[in-house]
Amino acid sequence: MLEVPLAGLPEELDGVRIAHLSDFHLGNPSRGARATERAVEWVRGRRPDVVVVTGDLLSHPRARKRLDGLLRGLDAYVVRGNHDVADTRDPFSRASALEGLPATLLAGTSTTISIRGVRVQLAGLEPNPWAEPPQVDSAAGLRILLSHYPRLLVPGYQLVLAGHMHGGQIVVPYPGGKLRLAHPRSRLTEGLYREGGVTLHVSPGLGTTLVPFRFFARPEVTELVLRRSDVD
Repeated sequence: MLEVPLAGLPEELDGVRIAHLSDFHLGNPSRGARATERAVEWVRGRRPDVVVVTGDLLSHPRARKRLDGLLRGLDAYVVRGNHDVADTRDPFSRASALEGLPATLLAGTSTTISIRGVRVQLAGLEPNPWAEPPQVDSAAGLRILLSHYPRLLVPGYQLVLAGHMHGGQIVVPYPGGKLRLAHPRSRLTEGLYREGGVTLHVSPGLGTTLVPFRFFARPEVTELVLRRSDVD
C-alpha cells in the first residue's frame, strides 16, 4: 500500500484505492507469468475502487486467451505498451491485437466514471513518448492519465500512472545506490514523483523482457491510496 497525497483532491475521494498493475509481458517463457497471476488474484481479494494496467500486457499473441482470463471480472482500464505494438528491440516480442479485451482499452481516448458521487476522468495515451494526452475534462473532480511511458509534463492531470521501467529488471546494488541495467539514464524509474502540480507513479511491473528473470528488482502490484493534501 502506498499513500499518494494529491492537492485539490475532493474530500469524498480521500481514501480511494487504485490497484496499479503493469508490464505482464505474457507469451514468452518467464517467471513473470506466475507473478502476474498472483498479483491479479491479490487484486481480486482487495476489491479496490479502480484497477488499471499500464501497458505491455502481451509479448506474444499466443497468450491472448490467458490474458483474457486474468482480466475477466476486474473491470480494469488498460493502455497499450510498446511491446503490444512490437515497438521494441526484444527479438522474441510480437505485436498483439487488444481489441475485444474484457477490459476498457483507452487508446488515446478517455472515459468518465463516478466514484463516491464524484466525476473522475480516466484517460489513456498510446505508446508514444510524444503522444498528446486527451483533452482534460475540466468538470471532473479528479483527472488520471494512464501512460505506458513515465511522463510528468501533462498539465491538467493530477495523477499519471505509468510502467515500462521494470524497476531496472537487472539491478546491481552498490554502497549508496544501485545501477539499473534497464533504462539506466532515466530519472523516472519507480515510485512517486511530483512536478508542476502533477504526481506520477511508476510501477516496477510484473513481467520481464529480453531475459526471463529479474535481479534485485522485485515484481510488484501497487495499491495506491489517495489522500487530500494542502501541498502542491
